Amino acid sequence: MTTSSIEAADVWEDLSGQARADALAVAACLPATGRLGVAYSGGVDSATLLAVAVLALGPDRVVALMGVSPSLAADEAQEAREGAAMIGSRLVEFPTREGDKPEYRANGADRCFHCKDELFTRIGDDIAQREGLTHVAYGENADDAIRIDRPGAVAATQHQVLRPLAQAGLTKARVRALARALGLRSADKPAAPCLASRIPHGQQVTPEKLAQVEAAEKALRAVGIEDSRVRHHGDIARIEVAPSDLGTLVSDGVREDVVRAIKAAGFAYVALDLAGLQSGAFTLQVLTRRG
Repeated sequence: MTTSSIEAADVWEDLSGQARADALAVAACLPATGRLGVAYSGGVDSATLLAVAVLALGPDRVVALMGVSPSLAADEAQEAREGAAMIGSRLVEFPTREGDKPEYRANGADRCFHCKDELFTRIGDDIAQREGLTHVAYGENADDAIRIDRPGAVAATQHQVLRPLAQAGLTKARVRALARALGLRSADKPAAPCLASRIPHGQQVTPEKLAQVEAAEKALRAVGIEDSRVRHHGDIARIEVAPSDLGTLVSDGVREDVVRAIKAAGFAYVALDLAGLQSGAFTLQVLTRRG
């Protein structure tokens, strides 16, 4: 897929095997009429959904919708803009104010519900009529659909948001394979959950904490570690990276640079978690205890 307008027929012809079958399955789950808004973050799931929607429905019937707030890192927002341009979709950015909600700031295990509820409410109240949208979809995949740590899915259900990837049965691995077949730059992009996920449940989410996490993770990317989590424990920054990146992080020169940058972000102490990268660590701990 190139920065020029998408030639749908050519792209469909280039797809074969499982990728073609998956693209057609997703396309079959899209609305036959009307105009579709795709909740878009630039990650592989939303980008793949957006690309298939543009191919199947045409760029005039699809618009990418990106909510912007302090929980979205600036680097992620810029990559999302570039990704939408490559796909050939118009991108509408709008502010979300989940940080104004006491329930979101309280940071319970249902924090993602309040975030997604704000996102879909803004789309319904402010965007849908202006853009002439008749349907909204988001990038839940079939693996997400069976996880217990996805309270945002409840908000999607309440707002009647479509889930074409999950409905078509696409797992994360198949979404990535389809993204590669489509030539999407996000095909192998690591998952990038919102910055608030770095703050332990029960500890308040604030713009200042989000900015600290963003700066700390940017420092890790600067030394070549693309996939990381910097967990915010007050004065302590607890770094999670893949086991293969542990050696890089503690090597001479790199370690000093990282410590210096993370302390400059406002942390007093910098700790490395030997357990490595842990997706959904805080929410899964709470839900497991409840179960």
